[in-house]
Amino acid sequence: MRRVGSGMKRLGTGRVGTGLAAMRREGKKACFWPRPQSLRGRFTIANVTFLAIGLVLAGCASLIGMYTMLIGEIDDSLKTSQKALAATPFTSGGVRQLCTVAGILQASSGGKVVAQVFEQDLFLVLDDRGRISTVCGGDVANLGEERRSLATALPDPKALAASGGAATVQSDGSYYRVVVSRLNDGTMVVKGMRLNGVRRAVGHLFIVEVVVGVVLLALLAMGSLTAARRRLQPLEDMVETASAISEGDLSRRIATASHGSTEVEQLSSALNAMLQQIETALTSSERATAQLRQFLADASHELRTPLACVRGYLQLYEKGMLDPDEKDRALRRVSAEAVRMSRLVDELLALARLEDRPALAPRPVDLSQLVRDGVADLAMQQPQRPIALVVPDGVEVLGDEPQLRQIIGNLLSNIRVHTPADSPVTLEVASQDQDVLLRITDSGPGLTPQDAARAFDRFFRADPDRARDTGGAGLGMSIVQAAVDAHHGSVRLDTTPGTGLTVRVTLPSALSSPPGA
Repeated sequence: MRRVGSGMKRLGTGRVGTGLAAMRREGKKACFWPRPQSLRGRFTIANVTFLAIGLVLAGCASLIGMYTMLIGEIDDSLKTSQKALAATPFTSGGVRQLCTVAGILQASSGGKVVAQVFEQDLFLVLDDRGRISTVCGGDVANLGEERRSLATALPDPKALAASGGAATVQSDGSYYRVVVSRLNDGTMVVKGMRLNGVRRAVGHLFIVEVVVGVVLLALLAMGSLTAARRRLQPLEDMVETASAISEGDLSRRIATASHGSTEVEQLSSALNAMLQQIETALTSSERATAQLRQFLADASHELRTPLACVRGYLQLYEKGMLDPDEKDRALRRVSAEAVRMSRLVDELLALARLEDRPALAPRPVDLSQLVRDGVADLAMQQPQRPIALVVPDGVEVLGDEPQLRQIIGNLLSNIRVHTPADSPVTLEVASQDQDVLLRITDSGPGLTPQDAARAFDRFFRADPDRARDTGGAGLGMSIVQAAVDAHHGSVRLDTTPGTGLTVRVTLPSALSSPPGA
């Protein structure tokens, strides 16, 4: 695990880290305007920018709408007065009489009110050439500086009177809304209203909107930062987890966020599944590498002894250092070691083929008959061994007959080699749902828990010295497990020292569907 972790650490801090740094440098160079590197900052700036644009558009619309509405009301009032004046048969003389009446009334308290009205509304009388006309006398008719400036600023009174519309006029820094009415004798009456109040109201509204907009943008910025930090916390956890894994902690996983979105939860689940697969694959690869190294060492050790024996006898034979009797014994030893090496190579080849998981063409095989054949062979080799057989007729399994014979043969061979010749053996075959159970129980010395855990390892021998004398290489149980796995079955050992060994082999029944069907 340490080796795998260090490899991942080198991977995480090597080319990958260099590539990310290069991408960041290129991104910084390509960007003309500086911008935040964090996703949280970019989200905040985007939200604030969109809200600012919306506030500007809304503010402009409200200011324009308010200004247009107020101007519309002023225009309606001016046009109403214009229409009323146009509907009466007024001339310059009538206007002079109206001014006389206003002057008479000015002396009384009611006259002051009339004068104030005349002063509040701008009222000018122009002749037919557009010049100021002094048709009114008295205090009301006296033109002030404001009216003279307004009369001068009027662009074209005749055109404005002909159009019947209102116009905005600027005079001495002030703004006015005016209409022009033409009397029957050609005299033009100009009526206007000041717009300074309207402009002040619009200006105050603008200030209020700016202040409110700034406050809203500040609140949105703080809210966006808080929400982004909360929502992006799972991503920061993923970065932390990835960093821990790159440093060798392969068991690290991404915690499920309580406030994460559905997409983040799906990403976390997918990454955890991927990390689990990576850890399993790396652990399996490390274990397979260790097993391969151990296998090569064990195979070399097993082959070295018979090869050294064969080479030694041949050297003695070539140098003529053997007597005739010793030559015969040397040849027998060379032949025995050659047979032993041949058996070892055959077992290695068989194990390699089984571990490649060959595609089997399963067919119904009578397991009862195979067990009886194996028992007959054992009885022929050890007639004195008590054998109890509990095997019903016609129990069939799905499998390959040669491999099934090898399973039974290896299990019985272990009993023949590693248990006393007079110890009882029991073989049972029973159907269980969709499987068939083969149970072989001996009364031998049994195995310790440590030896039982390693019983299926290659070249493992609980009693190495005795196994070497019998020619065993410790591959029999490995071949059994590989063959059972190829049949989609299972094998298990039950044993304690001094109570014997029970091997349980489960195989698919012929009554079930073929594996992979």
